[in-house]
Amino acid sequence: MEKILEVKNITKKYQNKEGEILAIQNINLRINKGEFVSIIGPSGCGKSTLLSIIAGLEEKTSGKIYIEGEEVNGISPKIGYMLQRDCLLEWRTILSNMMFGLEIKGKKDKESQKYVEELLKKYDLYDFKDKYPSELSGGMRQRVALIRTLAVKPKILLLDEAFSALDYQTRIMVTNDIYTILRKEGITALVVTHDISEAISMSDRVVVLNARPGTVKDIHKIDFDMENRNPISCREKPQFSQYFNTLWKELGVDE
Repeated sequence: MEKILEVKNITKKYQNKEGEILAIQNINLRINKGEFVSIIGPSGCGKSTLLSIIAGLEEKTSGKIYIEGEEVNGISPKIGYMLQRDCLLEWRTILSNMMFGLEIKGKKDKESQKYVEELLKKYDLYDFKDKYPSELSGGMRQRVALIRTLAVKPKILLLDEAFSALDYQTRIMVTNDIYTILRKEGITALVVTHDISEAISMSDRVVVLNARPGTVKDIHKIDFDMENRNPISCREKPQFSQYFNTLWKELGVDE
């Protein structure tokens, strides 16, 4: 498979009153084009820190990041980032929210608006384009936030606990929707989550980090050997519980 993202020996140190804190150490990852990879680990192990460094929002202490073979320092237009909150602007319509990222990049034109409208139609949100965020459910808001991110045509999407604010039932439905959208659009995804079930159901591989300083403990390939895979159907397979038990023990939850 074609490699799209490579993280080489990424280390991050912080300074505080007590001295130096080592957050993550010598992280190495290779993500292939079109892959869906999740990162799990104990709280405070540096999962979100790693994602912020890849996004260019936080400086690394050492190491290198490559996107499509080119070294990247800082923010890359090839990366989109979704946070826990949808961050929709309440005073703007859904269509106007969709255009926001393009406005920031100076790419708001008729062609880009047409592309956004096509995305809205493709994913059943066009009828809501003149609504405001407060008029939408939590699940629909997350779909809007995703399509807003896709509007700038990223090649890699980073998701940091992007579904954690949703209730359980909505969360399962939204992960299913977003997984399907990302697969259709051919977007490579790197996800940070605390939810083992979510990681298994969405991922081609699951990366397990050790407690701080975060290092790669293991990488598990997830294979359900099925056509038209989606997160809901994966949860119904017998392999699901086997993967869950393996990751549960690896995280040391039963200790």
